[in-house]
Amino acid sequence: MRVSILDELQWRGLVADCTDTAELTKRLAAPATLYCGFDPTADSLHVGNLVPLLALRRFQLLGHHPIAVAGGATGSIGDPSGKTQERQLLTPEVLAHNIARVKGQLARLLDFETAENPARLVDNAGWTAGVSFLGFLRDIGKHFSVNQMVAKESIRARMEDREAGISYTEFSYMLLQAFDFYVLARDQNCELQIGGSDQWGNITAGIELTRKKLGKTVFGLTLPLITNADGSKFGKTVAGAIWLDPQRTSVYRFYQFWINTDDRDVLRYLKFFTFLSPAEITALERLHTENPGARAAHKALARAVTNLIHGEAATNDAIRASEILFGGDISGASEGTFHQIQTEITTVQLPKSELGGAGKLLLELLVQTGLCPSKGQARKDIEGGGVRVNDLRETDVNRKLGAQDYLFFEKYLLLRKGKKNYALVQFD
Repeated sequence: MRVSILDELQWRGLVADCTDTAELTKRLAAPATLYCGFDPTADSLHVGNLVPLLALRRFQLLGHHPIAVAGGATGSIGDPSGKTQERQLLTPEVLAHNIARVKGQLARLLDFETAENPARLVDNAGWTAGVSFLGFLRDIGKHFSVNQMVAKESIRARMEDREAGISYTEFSYMLLQAFDFYVLARDQNCELQIGGSDQWGNITAGIELTRKKLGKTVFGLTLPLITNADGSKFGKTVAGAIWLDPQRTSVYRFYQFWINTDDRDVLRYLKFFTFLSPAEITALERLHTENPGARAAHKALARAVTNLIHGEAATNDAIRASEILFGGDISGASEGTFHQIQTEITTVQLPKSELGGAGKLLLELLVQTGLCPSKGQARKDIEGGGVRVNDLRETDVNRKLGAQDYLFFEKYLLLRKGKKNYALVQFD
């Protein structure tokens, strides 16, 4: 029996609002084309983008035709939804760079190669570039009532803020997004737009424009905006947003973000952010209830999402790095694991010649890496048994380190003081 995509989304708690659920259910009994837009305001997506983009993937897995719309046009203006201040305007060059970078990330989430229902990535700058201002006002603007526009939550909230207010530029955003839906319905037979619940006003505007211009029925579906159990914004940490680009957020930190999920959120997040089946999630729920300390659900969540975004090899390296930095055995670690460790601890690069000949005193390395403030303190730490070299306790204050101490690939030394203070020495 064919699984209903709406049933799937409902079970996962991923439906916030939907236009004409009964009719949409009938339409989705056969393959349909749908789209989700994202404005390339940065050169990477972040975890807050995952729910709608993974929803596109869920539709694709059930035979539907997904379109990801890059906002080369809308991104140059900025969506006022959920914002208390106007976004900084980006240049066309920056937008093009951001879209190019993000496309690679989308390829991990959507299948652009399958013969049956390949995903498509389009840029709305392609169909707005040739539209004149007067032409847009005559052909599109006339279908919108200002009274209805200011009634939208995203617009009204900004208008009520006397200091920030809203510019005509951002006020026009709704028209541009509606224009996207109309063009895709006209040219690509797109019948459904999905997005976060803050997009409801923009989506319904596109539905109305398509009805008026084409006499065609199209649909909208929004997904909930995710918040943590404590009410804080999902995807934000003390260090900032959790990005999908490993140059912005290391794979290690990405994995740790998910492994540190609040116990109250972990089962919801398994439904939201993974493709694990109901049976698999139910089994994890049972394990979580019986023994929450084992963190089976957290580990499954962190592994599944990190695999999805960064691949299995990088995930395994991040897991091994986590084990090592929490006191685990370092034997058998790959070079990729050490690359992950490097992103999280002090790394000092030295020429191999410094460990040539008689070698270098451990005392000096402890000071050089910043693990100890002085040789005197380093001596006390060594004598007290608090120093490890490559995970082996060292109590000889006269210990010299040489080439025989290189760990893995003849270029690393891992130093540790106490339980959590690490430094990596890399030899060029």
